[in-house]
Amino acid sequence: MNKLNAPRWNLDSIFSSIESPEYKSALDNYKTGMEKLENLIKTSSRFNFCFWLKGFLDAKKGVLELSQSLGAYAYIIYSVDTTNTAFLNNISLIDELALRLKKIDIDFKTILVKNSKKLDEFFERFPEYRGHRFLIEEEIAESKHKMSAKEENLAGSLQRTGGDAWDRLHEQIISNLKDADGKTFNELRNDAYSADSKLRKSSYEKELLLLKQNEIAFAACLNNLKGETLTLNKQRKWKKPVDRTLFSSRMDKKTLNALIKAIEKSLPEWRKYFNAKADFLRKNNLTASTPKYINGKAEKGLAFYDLFAPMEVLEQDKTKNENSLLSKKWTFEEAENYVIERYSSFSENMGNFAKKVFQNNWIDAEVRPGKVGGAYDEDFALGHQSRIMTNFTGSFSDIVTLAHEIGHAYHFSCLKGKSVDFFSYPMTLAETASTFAETIVKQDMLKKCGEKDRLQLLDLDLQDVSQVLVDILCRFYFEKKVFEERAKGELNAQDFCRIMREAQEKSYGKGLNSERHEYMWAVKSHYYSTGLDFYNFPYAFGQLFAVALYQRYLKEGKSFAETYKQILSLTGSMNCEELCKKAGFDITSIDFWKSGIEFYSSRISEFIELCKGKSTAVTVKAGSSPKTVYESTPAEKTETPAKTEKPAKKMGLLQRAEILNKKN
Repeated sequence: MNKLNAPRWNLDSIFSSIESPEYKSALDNYKTGMEKLENLIKTSSRFNFCFWLKGFLDAKKGVLELSQSLGAYAYIIYSVDTTNTAFLNNISLIDELALRLKKIDIDFKTILVKNSKKLDEFFERFPEYRGHRFLIEEEIAESKHKMSAKEENLAGSLQRTGGDAWDRLHEQIISNLKDADGKTFNELRNDAYSADSKLRKSSYEKELLLLKQNEIAFAACLNNLKGETLTLNKQRKWKKPVDRTLFSSRMDKKTLNALIKAIEKSLPEWRKYFNAKADFLRKNNLTASTPKYINGKAEKGLAFYDLFAPMEVLEQDKTKNENSLLSKKWTFEEAENYVIERYSSFSENMGNFAKKVFQNNWIDAEVRPGKVGGAYDEDFALGHQSRIMTNFTGSFSDIVTLAHEIGHAYHFSCLKGKSVDFFSYPMTLAETASTFAETIVKQDMLKKCGEKDRLQLLDLDLQDVSQVLVDILCRFYFEKKVFEERAKGELNAQDFCRIMREAQEKSYGKGLNSERHEYMWAVKSHYYSTGLDFYNFPYAFGQLFAVALYQRYLKEGKSFAETYKQILSLTGSMNCEELCKKAGFDITSIDFWKSGIEFYSSRISEFIELCKGKSTAVTVKAGSSPKTVYESTPAEKTETPAKTEKPAKKMGLLQRAEILNKKN
């Protein structure tokens, strides 16, 4: 325990260690279970399909529980002790076993497709599996986009020395970049939060220099990765790369179009926010930006390195504001009480769950050497329990992070009693409960904080949402254009910079001044992951869907809690459109998404007014450097400014071990 009383977790109810009899027994059962599945695959033609399918699904359930739990355990113990070679070797072991399970899955789907006409009979004979119809039909639909089993296995093997190798090269270069003073690339990125305006600008310039020096290697990585994706997509009969992402997101293209149009229509509002912040920083000498003059007028907009600049104005005597909830140092016990209080304000059930998380030591919050940064929630099918990793430093943003991650765990708790097959839900829905919980905390703090904190808190909230909407739109534009041009030929660093400049202009527009970041394509690690094409718009979906639920809660009060729990319990059972319809929303309509964005419009207006009228009244602790807490995309090792989190649930189960090596 450290001076903030941040705890370490207790894992005994999962496995006490990788040397424990329970862990070794689970590994043996996992291997034995896969042998049984392999034998069932080999002998499938000898049995009546309906009875065979029931036997396979029954056996598969236990194997999936072990696969998910062993993979989750392998990662979490490594994540808090990354220098432990035994833990790293254990991840490799789980990785190998997962590849074996993946082959079984490919063979199973082949049999399933051949016998698809017999499914009605199967569901009639075995009604306990009727709830699986959506999942089974989804597997059949996915099989239409698969090559032969032999080709898929070959592609998977080659990918480890192809696309995955390009991903690792990008990761290795980024993680080893340092400036002339020995400052790492990640440290330079983190300076974007600094209250020192000169440091922000200097680190930004050093970052651009380091990226430019390595642009040939980065461009080769991205060019070949996207080329590989296009080649495989063609063989798998995907018309466009975005179609594959929409399928895995369980989302219709009509919904995506409505979402994108709504965000585009909101861009003028967000540009007002960026410009108001830029004016505030200039008036209070909080920026090192020197805008250019065009036709005798200074250009407007934020410098890219000021997007996360703290809205800090110190009083003349630089005294600490003891009443500030933002600048105070919170103990872990205070954070615990606050989160439980806010969860309980929504529902007794949610509050009791939060108590369970804290009382059972499900959280590892202590900052220590060898532990990865950021935060995540990891769920376990065995025992239906969760574990949360975070790095608690006593800031208010750490409390929001706690609320966010416990929200993920609460989501999983709502699935208790269901088959492990339903524990996998798409990226679009994976952020619902976490963002909802985060919103409850932020809105409560806005009610409680004084005027001196309100501007900062509004800025932190708008920072988060603008990244999830405006920057996500920028990423979407960029990746869409890259695929279009890569289909026609090779791309180099200059091409990627040009496409990024165009994407930033379309999304940020005059919200940014000319000091932009044309090398962001070299920073965002999700561009370099073979299975994460368009890993951007699902986050905008999650943000706005959670806000829609929150607005419904404001209208209905505590009676909404049971409806909310029911919605979460169905996230692994149907597509986005059907689930949202049950919540009373038509997400194919642009009006739905506009209503979510309008929730923030009033906050932008208030922010602008505070910047105009009360800019010098904001008091913060000298030297503080608050950090944003928006949900980062998975495996974004260098994606700071942002907190790092594990991949969304859709990537779990069969794919779990494939992405373990991408989490740091």
